[in-house]
Amino acid sequence: MQIKKELDTILQDTLKSLNLNPKLKEFSPATKVEFGDFQYNGAMGLAKELKQNPRAIATTIANELAKNPIFSKVEIAGPGFINVVVAKEFLQKHLLSALNERAGANKKEGIRVVVDYSSPNMAKQMHVGHLRSTIIGDALANLFEFLGDEVIRQNHIGDWGTQFGMLIAYFEEQGDEASKSLSDLEEFYKAAKKRFDEDENFAKKAREYVVKLQSGDEGCLKLWKEFIDITLEHCQEVYDKLGVGLDKSCVRGESAYNESLPKIVELMKEKDLAKVSQGATCIFFEDKENPLIIQKADGGYLYATTDLAAIKYRVEVLKAKRICYVVDARQSEHFELVFKAARMANIAPEDVLLEHIAFGMVLDKSGKPFKTREGGTVKLIDLINEAVKRAKNFIKNKEDLSQEEIEKIAKVIGVGSLKYADLSINRTSNYIFDWDKMLSLEGNTALYMQYAYARINSILKKANSFDVREVILSDEIERRLALKILSFEDVLLNAYKEAMPHLIAAYLYDLATLFTKFYENNPILKEGIEEKLKNSRLILAKASANVIKTGLKILGIEVLERI
Repeated sequence: MQIKKELDTILQDTLKSLNLNPKLKEFSPATKVEFGDFQYNGAMGLAKELKQNPRAIATTIANELAKNPIFSKVEIAGPGFINVVVAKEFLQKHLLSALNERAGANKKEGIRVVVDYSSPNMAKQMHVGHLRSTIIGDALANLFEFLGDEVIRQNHIGDWGTQFGMLIAYFEEQGDEASKSLSDLEEFYKAAKKRFDEDENFAKKAREYVVKLQSGDEGCLKLWKEFIDITLEHCQEVYDKLGVGLDKSCVRGESAYNESLPKIVELMKEKDLAKVSQGATCIFFEDKENPLIIQKADGGYLYATTDLAAIKYRVEVLKAKRICYVVDARQSEHFELVFKAARMANIAPEDVLLEHIAFGMVLDKSGKPFKTREGGTVKLIDLINEAVKRAKNFIKNKEDLSQEEIEKIAKVIGVGSLKYADLSINRTSNYIFDWDKMLSLEGNTALYMQYAYARINSILKKANSFDVREVILSDEIERRLALKILSFEDVLLNAYKEAMPHLIAAYLYDLATLFTKFYENNPILKEGIEEKLKNSRLILAKASANVIKTGLKILGIEVLERI
């Protein structure tokens, strides 16, 4: 349920009844536990508007709010802050909803959303630079789907251009040996690139093959498709290991928009938005120093042209109302200009939300770009395998686990740790990669969350069965835990609005930490505990586990029945 929305509705009705401005209607979570559950700071704004004493206005509002049974306490602090505590009776009434398959979170009215993420390089292996886009993009797609949106996952790949002419030319040059080299496409690519850089005749030939490819030459298209398929097979192996929802059906590369590119340039000219400057066709902006180039002087098109064509397709054909580009922060200016151009040309109407979901770089503990010991780029497949290997070392001494169980648990812990370490930080920050921190049982880590779930599951198994009809919140810890459980939907909606998965991770960590405190102070299965109280505490345990499991699933992380 949406507790905050419920409180905001009560507040708005209260302000209306007092003939005060209902626009200043929102509660915010209290900054400290001792202040209460929620805080209203709007009295200062109302006082300024009415030229009255803020504390006097706050007192009037507080007196009216106190009449509502949803609050057990309403207090005024400082110059006019209103602090409220939610009544345990209200929480008791609604807590059972957290036991359902959605952990008490309802679906909103859905829209169609396109999430553009991962975007690996063709003819190369995925590397650490693709980690954040893939993980963050997938978590957001999961979140949007969970809350009721129809999500179209798009893997926008660079499957067109000079590199393919280069590869085709090198393939022809190598003859029979080339088919053997294709088993390691990246080495084949490096060798072709070396020839391209060192031999002008070969480079000329490669450019001729680009023209052939673009003209629809059958032999070139056959080889081009083979290069793409080999790369995507490798990508799929990575996606399967990571447990993300991308497959071949999600792929829509640059080549899909080829026929649309001249039309985009023509459209921009027709609307008098594009002008020729030094031979290139550009879109200029009054408030920006740099223009957006959509066609080079030699007639070639750029990423901007393809991105505009993609937006047009996503709006007109896919009927998307929200389009999210999960791409690193270094592309911020590019997307700002592309979005501006799309608005100016009405390719994307105002009712379509265009978002650059920017994220920081992956750095090592010294703050430098994350590299191998030799200074090379870290392959993503190697990173995943290393995470699973380290997780296996963490649990290998557990004598009660079979080898099969160790393999399964290591995969869940390893992959979960890799993903959670990224998703638990604000995506706009740089991500400091740290194996020790990632696989720690302390702090905000996947292992801490997975262990918390497994421990609660163990408690529930020992209890066997229990009555789930009545909740009795016997003290403040239990009341706070119930409030935290019922705040799940509010947190998801906030993460949805801001496109910030770390808000979910932070909430889950707070919930798990609060449950630990509850478990340490409030015995559940101890002899002498009254039956009704034991059942109520088991309900709190089951609801906590359900929210943790559901929240981690949204983030793309599995839980374990035992660790």
